[in-house]
Amino acid sequence: MQYFQEARHLWQTYVPRSGQAKTVQGELIRAVEKLRDEAHRNGNVNWDDSHEILARFLRDTLVASGLFAPAIAEQIDRDVARLLNVDMPETDDAPYDRLTDRVVEWAREHPDPVPHKHNPDLHR
Repeated sequence: MQYFQEARHLWQTYVPRSGQAKTVQGELIRAVEKLRDEAHRNGNVNWDDSHEILARFLRDTLVASGLFAPAIAEQIDRDVARLLNVDMPETDDAPYDRLTDRVVEWAREHPDPVPHKHNPDLHR
């Protein structure tokens, strides 16, 4: 991870103790860490639709932003696709770290809080 301190700042600033973040910045970093935690700590045994929502939100927000060169956008797609392979939990930190770096880069381009609309289908 290139931007550990910035990622930590995003977490401390925008991620609530529980539930969804009120900002896109917070929800993006929360999504990465929720997915990492489920794979590392639980081997994806508790995987449910909410994890799918988090993964797709992460991918869709980053890729649709148009901030990333095609090769980086493809890497985002590959990393999220790997995380979505629930039968083979990704326990290597590399894809999570790459996604975290992309979240930081996205947040740099959006320095003011971007409101996140609460998703009633997301229960993680």
